[in-house]
This record gives sequence, C-alpha cells and structure tokens, in this order.
Amino acid sequence: MNLARISANGQITVPVEIRRLLGLKSGDKILFYQKQDGEVVLSNASAQAIRKAQAAFSGAAEAMGISSEEDVQALVDEVRKGTSQSALGKEK
Repeated sequence: MNLARISANGQITVPVEIRRLLGLKSGDKILFYQKQDGEVVLSNASAQAIRKAQAAFSGAAEAMGISSEEDVQALVDEVRKGTSQSALGKEK
C-alpha cells in the first residue's frame, strides 16, 4: 500500500513503487477511471488504457441525447457556468 498527499494545487506525487509498476516516466500521462463498483483506478494512459476508458463511456453520449459538436459545446458551457439546464436545454 502506498500513500500520496494532494498539494494545494491539486497535484499528487505518484510513489516510486507505483511509477515503476506502471512503467511511468516524467511527462507520461495517467488515467483515472471509476469502475461500476465505485472503485477509482489509476492506470498508465497507454493506448490500452485509453481503449478501456472509451469502452466504459460507450453509449454515454447517446444516453444523454448528445449527437453533435454543438451539443458537446453546450454541455461544456453548462459545466463551466454551473447552470441548472442540461446541454439540450432541458431541466435536470
């Protein structure tokens, strides 16, 4: 078990044992994703990890009614502004 502290800027230092285990080097990207049971997993953002994340999100856009770039931009704008309307103008 390894412990890391979050800085005031939200940054963490990945313990050396974990960096070695995941094959992480300076400048690499890491992926955080939540499994169905709520567990959050840290992974090396290799092509394999990206494919896992894509599979986990498969169908999410359709389920939210997002079908265009405009819908995506509206959702981004909503999140940034903290509004109570969905990306398509419907009540949440």
